[in-house]
Amino acid sequence: MIQEERKQNTNNSLQNLFLENREKLSISGVLDVLSFDDQIVILETELGMLTIKGDDLRINKLSIDTQDVIIEGSICSLSYSEKEEKSHSSLLGKIFK
Repeated sequence: MIQEERKQNTNNSLQNLFLENREKLSISGVLDVLSFDDQIVILETELGMLTIKGDDLRINKLSIDTQDVIIEGSICSLSYSEKEEKSHSSLLGKIFK
């Protein structure tokens, strides 16, 4: 019954974040990996842009089909922002916003 309800509610986004000991982060609902290096990973998710900061970060699993990502390393912070912030605006645009 629950699976049928989820199929009917395709407009509702479902995303899970599972952090193990600040060293392994499993994320579902990932649409795209926008940027990554060993200190920051920026993902486009169904619920907005997700920025992961830390040290020695690496992407161990990336599945476009299932929209799953696993990131390992020393994870310091996770922060969401809206999808519209994907494009960088000018300094004047930020001042007069």
